[in-house]
Amino acid sequence: MSQLLIVPAQLDDLESLNQLMYELHHEHHVACPEHFKTAEDIEQEKSIARYLEIPECLVYVAKLNTTIVGFITGHFCELISSVSKPVPMGSIDELYVLPEYRQKNIASQLYRRLETTFIDYGIEQVFVEVWAFNACAHQFYYQAGFEPHISWLRKSVKT
Repeated sequence: MSQLLIVPAQLDDLESLNQLMYELHHEHHVACPEHFKTAEDIEQEKSIARYLEIPECLVYVAKLNTTIVGFITGHFCELISSVSKPVPMGSIDELYVLPEYRQKNIASQLYRRLETTFIDYGIEQVFVEVWAFNACAHQFYYQAGFEPHISWLRKSVKT
């Protein structure tokens, strides 16, 4: 494989990032259409451009030569709860690698770059929300050292 670079996203990357975001949401919709909107619907409501405009948000891209093959987004915030102590935290919002580039350690490199930035800014914990159906993501995050924090359970009461 050519040299992979993990770099902060630039405005020039927006077209490629929008396409990757579309692919991410399309994969989720295909895997779980009963719960996920279509990528077209999400595209109308949510743009990765907002991450490039807000200082608390981070976007890193994985570039192979000049081609973006993956990205990760995250942001800084504080976990505030009525029952737990406040915790400065980093949140992983999206992580996506094109299917043909998976199993090449790209997601790990993207995550490590984001985690390093969180550490540099004094973040104490990193959180990520992973849907139950996404076994690959669960495995990835467990291997990265994540452990369960809160379980959300769902039950349909519709007959």
